Amino acid sequence: MSEKLSRGCSSSSHNKSAATGGDVITTRISKSLSFYLRHGGKKKGLHLDQQGWASFQNLKTLPEFSKLSSDVIRELVHNCPKQRFAVKDEGGELFIRANQGHSLQEVELELEELSAENLPSVVVHGTYMRHWDAIKATGLNCMSRAHIHFAPGLPDSTGVISGMRRTCQLHIYVDAAAAIADGFKFYRSANNVILCPGDAAGYLPAR
Repeated sequence: MSEKLSRGCSSSSHNKSAATGGDVITTRISKSLSFYLRHGGKKKGLHLDQQGWASFQNLKTLPEFSKLSSDVIRELVHNCPKQRFAVKDEGGELFIRANQGHSLQEVELELEELSAENLPSVVVHGTYMRHWDAIKATGLNCMSRAHIHFAPGLPDSTGVISGMRRTCQLHIYVDAAAAIADGFKFYRSANNVILCPGDAAGYLPAR
């Protein structure tokens, strides 16, 4: 794994307008959806199938979503700049899922497996300086998630939708082709996040 250090990244120099009430509500719903669909839904009574889909009717039984209409869910998914979610209609019923970011090990997303031939030219992981010493010592780690997350470029680069926070202080560039040659798997999610499960312990070690 090769590393390049980029300090102080992604801070915007222009003033952003204050968020509207609608923006705040949308953000709150999006964060709640992320939690339930990626991490805590099963403990709260939300049923996810093996591919991570939950029915909208089941979702509405949870207090956070009881007043939402299917049109609001569709609009939120369509307008999400990071394309975190997907919806589908099946058997006359609406379903929703998170495209990546799960800590639920039993969810098996329909991911595109990558090879040395179809890898993006850049595979980069965004993190923070407080993690640098640990990363140098042991490599990247899935932590509580099923995959290590990468982006095919820095935020605002062409084709980069998600995979890295804008506040990241450290960019770690990975030689994914060499990692694949060493037996590591890489995948692409529906919103163009590059994912790697690491080794049996969830690590992509430095070398």
